[in-house]
This record gives sequence, C-alpha cells and structure tokens, in this order.
Amino acid sequence: MKEYTAHLLVDGIVQGVGFRPTVYRLAKVMNLNGYVRNMGNIVEIIIQGTIDDINLFVDELQEYKPVRSEINDIKVEIKEEVTQENKYTDFTIITSSNKLSGSAVIPPDMSICDECLNEILNTKDHHYYYPFTACTNCGPRFTLIDEVPYDRKNTTMDDFPLCSFCNQEYTDPLNRRYHAEATCCPDCGPQVYLYKDGQIPSRDPIREASRLIDEGNILAIKGIGGTHLVCKTSTDDAIEKLRERLGRYTQPFACMTPDMQTAKLFVDYTEEEKKILESVARPIVVLNKSEDYCLSKKLSPGLHNQGIMLPYTGLHHLLFKYTIEPAYVMTSANMPGNPMLINNEEIVDKLDNIADYYLLHNRTILNRCDDSVIRFRNGKPGFIRRSRGYVPKPFDFSNINVTDNILAVGPELDVTFSVLKDGKCYPSQHIGNTSKFQTLEFMEDAIKHLLKLTRCDNIDYIAADMHPEFNTTKLAKELSEEYDAEMIQVQHHHAHAASLMAEHKLDEMVVIAADGVGYGEDGNIWGGEVLYLNNTGHYINHGGLELQPMPGGDLSTKYPIRMAMGILYDAMDTEELRRIMKTNYASYFKYGEKEVDITLKQLENNFNTAYTSSMGRVLDSISVLLGISRNRGYEGECSMKLESSAREGFDVLDILLESRLADDRNIINTSSLLVDVLDLINSGVLVEEIACACQRALAEKLAQLAVATAKAHGTDVIGVTGGVFYNEFISEVVKTYVEQEGYVFVQHEQTCSGDGSVSMGQCAIVGWQKNSI
Repeated sequence: MKEYTAHLLVDGIVQGVGFRPTVYRLAKVMNLNGYVRNMGNIVEIIIQGTIDDINLFVDELQEYKPVRSEINDIKVEIKEEVTQENKYTDFTIITSSNKLSGSAVIPPDMSICDECLNEILNTKDHHYYYPFTACTNCGPRFTLIDEVPYDRKNTTMDDFPLCSFCNQEYTDPLNRRYHAEATCCPDCGPQVYLYKDGQIPSRDPIREASRLIDEGNILAIKGIGGTHLVCKTSTDDAIEKLRERLGRYTQPFACMTPDMQTAKLFVDYTEEEKKILESVARPIVVLNKSEDYCLSKKLSPGLHNQGIMLPYTGLHHLLFKYTIEPAYVMTSANMPGNPMLINNEEIVDKLDNIADYYLLHNRTILNRCDDSVIRFRNGKPGFIRRSRGYVPKPFDFSNINVTDNILAVGPELDVTFSVLKDGKCYPSQHIGNTSKFQTLEFMEDAIKHLLKLTRCDNIDYIAADMHPEFNTTKLAKELSEEYDAEMIQVQHHHAHAASLMAEHKLDEMVVIAADGVGYGEDGNIWGGEVLYLNNTGHYINHGGLELQPMPGGDLSTKYPIRMAMGILYDAMDTEELRRIMKTNYASYFKYGEKEVDITLKQLENNFNTAYTSSMGRVLDSISVLLGISRNRGYEGECSMKLESSAREGFDVLDILLESRLADDRNIINTSSLLVDVLDLINSGVLVEEIACACQRALAEKLAQLAVATAKAHGTDVIGVTGGVFYNEFISEVVKTYVEQEGYVFVQHEQTCSGDGSVSMGQCAIVGWQKNSI
C-alpha cells in the first residue's frame, strides 16, 4: 500500500501538558516515522504511513491524549507520497519553532498531582519534602509564562538551570517530566525561607511556619500566583487580630482544609461539590455550614455558609503535615481593591503591620492570579470569581465572530478584561477594583501580557462600559487611540446577559438581570431589569423594578437605611417616616437622628440624589429594616445576611407585589414591599419569615415578567444573571416558576453571574454587531 506524508496541526491546550511525549509514544507504538514539535501556539506533527495509518493515528491521539490537554481541532493535510528521498527513518521530538502565529491556549495552573505528592512524602525519593515538585501533569503554568511557545526559556523557571538529575528526567521522552517546564528539585530549584526583620535560619521553615500559625501568629505565605494571609481557625483570637489589622471586621474569610474528611467537621457538601473541590483547579467552593460546625464563628459571621479549598501545592500539603488545626484561614494578602502582592520586598513592606512572619520563596510570579471561587445554585456550579486554575482557558466564540480582534475592558468592580481572537474569547484573571490606581496599573500590564500570549498584534474594536467615569472607560479611550481601534460602549446589564447567552451558545433569550449597580441608557442606575436580546448584538428593556431615589448617592450603598428611606419616601407620610427612622433606626445612620432630617431634606429637594432600580439595593433595605444588618462592611454583606436569615424561617407568608405599565414597560412597585415589611414587623411576625417572603415576592414577580416577555418574543429560553443570583433561594424560585410555565431555564455555570464576566459579554455584543454588518 502507498504511504504518504501527513502534516498535522493540533490546536487547543496542547503545550505544557505532556502532549509531545504522548505523540512520541503513540507514533512509536504504531511504528510511524516523522516528528513532533511546539510551533508558535500549536503542536505540529509530521507522520508517514498509509491513509489508514494516518486516520488511526488521529483517532488514537484524540482518544489517548494527556489528561490535562484539550484538543479543539486537528487539521490534517496529506502532503505527498513517501519516496526514498523524503522518507523519515525514525520518530523524534524536535526543537520548538516560533514560525506560526495564532491564538495561544496556555494551560491554567494545576494543583499538584498524586504522583508528585507521593514523591514529596517519600523519604527515599529525590523530591522528598521539596515543595516545588512538579511534572507535566501538575504545577504552575499561566503564573510563570512570559511568552509562547511554552518552553522553559520563556518562563520564570529559566532562572533555575536544571541539575543533572532533573535534566535526565527533562530530556527523557518516556519520563512524565519530559519538557515539564516547571520541574526542579532541591538541588536546582527555588527555595523557601522564613522571614522576620531578616531571614530566619531554619532547617525546616515550613514546619516552623506551621508551629507559628498554631501559636496564634499571622503569616504571609507566598504561593504560585500571589500571597495569602494565614492564621488558625479553631479559636477567635487570631482571626480577630487579623480583622483588626486589615480593617475587615465582618467580611468572610475563606479557609483551606487538608482533605474532605476533615472538611466534614464543619461543612456539608454534595458529590458534585466534592468533585469541584478535588478537581485539578482546586477552587474555593462556598458550602453550607454543618450542624456540628467546629470553626470559629468569627470566620464568616452572620452567614450560613463558608468558603473552603483544598491544598493545591506541595507547600500547602507540608504545612498541614504538622498541625492539628482543622483548617487555616487563607485570604488574599492585599488591601481591599488593590492587586495581590507578588514581590518579596513589597510583601514585607506592605504587610509590615499585618503579618507577624513571612514564608517566602525566590521564584518570580509573573502573572498574579487570585484563587477562583465557586458557589452552587440549583445543583450546578457558578463562578463568583474565575481565576486560578481556569485562566487563561478560552471560550469558543466561533459562532459569534472569527474575523475581528476585540479587547473588552469590563466595568469597574470585580473586573476582568477579555480578548477575542480567531473565534476564541480569553477572559483574564481576576483584576479587582480599578478605581484604585495600583489595580488599574496591574490591569494595563495584564492586558499587554495577554495580548502578547495570544499574539494579538492589532485590535479592531475596544469595548467598554457605558459609565463615563469608570477608569476602565477612560482606559478604553486611551487604548482606542493607541491601537487606532473603534471604541464601543456597552450597557452593563446587556453585557451581563450576553455573557450568559454566549456561554450557552444561544441565538436569543430573555434574561432577568439583577445586581447592585449598572449605568443605564437613561443615565440612571439599573439593577433589576428584564431584557430580551439576540445575536444581532441588541436588546430591549421590558421593565423591572421601579426607579427609587438614593439620597446621598453612594452613601445609600454604604448605609442602606438611607436607601430604605428613599424607597419608602413616596409611599408614606413624611412625618410618620421621620418618626419611625428616629425611633427604631437612628443608630443605623452615621450621624444619628440629625441625619434622618438631612436625608428627608435631600429627598424633598431631590438634592444629591441618584435613582436606581437595583434589586441589590432593595434587598439591602429589607435587611436593615429587619435589623439583620446595620451598614455594609463589604460588597453584598446585607443581602448575603438576609439570605442566611431567610434560611432560618418558614416559607409561609405571601407578599403581593403590584406593577404598572409605563412607556410599554412593566414597572414593579418596590415601595409597597417595604411598607409591607414595616407592617409585618409591627405585627410581630418573625424576621426570618419576612426575609423569606420578601425574597420570594421579588423573585416570582420578576419571573412572571420574564415569562410574559418570552411569550411576546416567541422565545423559549429564560436566564438569570447578576450578583443577586448567587442567592440560592432566589435562583431556585425563578427556576421553578420558569420551568412550571414550560420554559427552559439557564444560569451561569462556566462564567460569573457577577461583574467578572461582563467583559466577556462585551466581547460577544461587539462580535455579534460587527459580524452582522
């Protein structure tokens, strides 16, 4: 039979995951000759054989690809018939080439694999007790890569030349460390050390760190993508000290626990939640506290749930080897809104009055990457933060736009940016609050780096939020001039909805968008809308919650009792409202009774008063009226505590919400809801039952409006987006109603309900708009 030379180009996550050794072994088993190499951002394979051989090779490669790899596409071209002159006599792995361009698919950071962990714990192994042990199946990737192809010389591991032992493993195609760019050992790799006013001499700095934590000290521990602040969780004192030093008095802290058996001591979990916790990504998963919750109540005060994660580096596993603590606090070591600390000198300087000791190492972190956070709703996962372990894995946008290069810069809080190139959308790691100058600088650097990794040399369009004062909007204007690219501003909730639609590869849908804040096309603050959208990149607002006054603007966000007054103002007698506020809620205002009068004057004169339809603000107002919260110490605090309180009540009350038609939009009256809350309080109804009834009333009313909108447009899919839909109860109520009415319900599963996926939605909208021209 005739033999041919086949040229294969494999696209996907195929670099840094042991793909070339797998190709090598498969070719050897099949007695095929040729070569394999990294080429730009893909893998190139040349094989020679019969047509049947070539087809079988492609099938086998897809079947037996490395466990960490993903193949998006294999392009096969039969080049020529094999002759004596062009015949290969062996199959080899050859030096990488930078010849081809294209979009990079860099693997995310991966948790340590069982084989490497066993070596670390094996006293007879060369890698015994070495915290940076890694192979092709595990270890850092995105956080240490500078450019593609993914070779050691293009990573921060280039600072650590391989010793003879590691080089032997690195150059052996049959070894799992063959071209494992993060591989190293105690003789040639990074070193960890304990620090306080200088390096502390210690034969075992990790064991010493565990002892210091157990004694109640706070440690700053440098990891693979940033730094954690770490303390014990079994008693209140260390956590209270950490809160005092950080100024975060109520914000919940995530914790790390050594294994799922220990986790049972304080949280409940399903098999699906366990599967995510134990996945190679090792995210934080928010779980319900168990009845026998044994950790300090200061860890997540006032909440029914707790964020936990499992160890994902050798250093983490070694820390837990010497402690009897069931868990350690592991919270990002950065001041609120600022980027994570990654430089040793900066870590010591910025955390001088926070950490007692520092466990540091000398490997450079090139790309900051916070821990990812996931919460289940309706039995399915959804991201609160999509970052380490998932970034920079792209989404398939080939059905949206494959011709334009688009950069989307997101909103202002919980920001990510996204790059769309060659039909792949790459959301960035979590960036943070870009109203902070340092975070904006981090974002600019991260944009340049991701553009380099994706080989995106030119940008056709730049997408930004509609809010004119966002720093990201201003940055988009600067970048549009730098790249000579058209800037397109996208409405915030349209982008929320578009990210959901793109994730589920839909052509049209109706979406309930409910969150805290988003600049509307009318100049008001939206946050409780029902939208119809389709793949032309346009939408229709069919109504939602009523616009309500926010006396003092952002002050109503920090002190939600002001927001409650704004919502009640037109529905109550002014003097009665004044009396209730002074009698029952004066201490909720920063300046007491005097501020009640000032707030009423602002409402009377419409002075320094914005208007919002935000469902988040309504939920916050209910929370403070019920005495569940007083003010907001962190984003979402009041609403989260409302949800936790509602779980303790029976779902037995009915609150009916009214709506009216205005300018062809259905407007839901939230003022009457808060009046009902006050009446129920006066009637002696349990706070927990009122909280539950309010959540149900809002969820069902929005679901009714969504169903009516879907009927009007003839679409059968209804989805939910926005930070409100991290709330399990509200999500479940909407899903139940929608499905009972015969519609398909969708929610975020691989993307964020919150602002973390707004940039992805911006990319989709501009992609649809430009693709339909």
